[in-house]
Amino acid sequence: MKTELSRTLGIEHAIFGFTPFPAVAAALTRAGGFGVLGAVRYTAPDDLARDLDWMQDHTDGLPYGLDVVMPAKKVEAPGDQTLTEAEVEAMIPEEHRAFVRATLAKHGVPELAEGEASGWRITGWMEQVARSQLDVAFDYPIRLLANALGSPPPDVVARAHDQGVLVAALAGSPRHARHHADAGIDIVVAQGYEAGGHTGEIASMVLTPEVVDAVSPLPVLAAGGIGSGEQIAAGLALGAQGVWLGSVWLTTTEAELHSRALTAKLLAAGSGDTVRSRALTGKPARQLRTEWTDAWDDPAGPGPLPMPLQGLLVAEAVSRIQRYEVEPLLGTPVGQIVGRMNSERSVQQVVDELTRGFEKAVDRINRIAGRSEA
Repeated sequence: MKTELSRTLGIEHAIFGFTPFPAVAAALTRAGGFGVLGAVRYTAPDDLARDLDWMQDHTDGLPYGLDVVMPAKKVEAPGDQTLTEAEVEAMIPEEHRAFVRATLAKHGVPELAEGEASGWRITGWMEQVARSQLDVAFDYPIRLLANALGSPPPDVVARAHDQGVLVAALAGSPRHARHHADAGIDIVVAQGYEAGGHTGEIASMVLTPEVVDAVSPLPVLAAGGIGSGEQIAAGLALGAQGVWLGSVWLTTTEAELHSRALTAKLLAAGSGDTVRSRALTGKPARQLRTEWTDAWDDPAGPGPLPMPLQGLLVAEAVSRIQRYEVEPLLGTPVGQIVGRMNSERSVQQVVDELTRGFEKAVDRINRIAGRSEA
């Protein structure tokens, strides 16, 4: 499963895997793919440095990358001064705080124990936090920097290139992809509607060839709705030079969801059990449909706030839901491919299955092509 891009990076399989779990990212890299560690949940630079140290010790000198979230627009104060986290939190209306309290009370969600910190604190949606993560990351030999929300600022792209790091950005439309190309991005991830997390409204089968044409000759990775080798073959047939997978790693044995109830929900879910909702971050993100997403999408409620306010607003609530495994509210970002995620396997087993499926698909197409020529 080699392409020009995989050869450039020195990897065996053109499988790029985004994950918040260092053990998953390292296992994918060791299995011949390219692990990309998500940085958004790291609130302290020292925590990110600790896990990058661990990655260094567990990737056998093979390449890996980092994914950050740098919003295209900052929340700024008058005079273009960037607001502090506390100042941003102060912008959250009391109506929304009351709605969170009422929703949790309705489902009997206990408070966190005294002194127990919220474990789900996504301040990484704020640019200054992402920049502090980059200050750490560039001390390590990462080979790829990906941004999930548009092109990184020009100085970040220049800094990465100065250190020999390729820059990738996710795109949900050809227009977004062309903007990335104009910004000097090296790799465009065409993320279709089916994908987990932040995603647009164009399906992968339509989006991938449109993005390939829009940014040629830049390499494109196909993302969204991909969880089998046959789907990887389809992505490459559409012109992609690799695939970007995220959801499939959530039910691997190396994943650290810290919730058997959530793992059970993922294993039982079908492809129709997800929804694009702003409930988690303020931007449309595909996730398991739960009574939490239903509450925020209900027109009778106050509606989600824009990023990063929504993420800050719900951080403690999500921690409480996860801590006490409140099943009706318990969810996670995941794509429609969740319908195929019905067993727990190691990362190596997933990669082996993907490569076998890819080989079968290629053989099938070769046989079809051979008969057509006869």
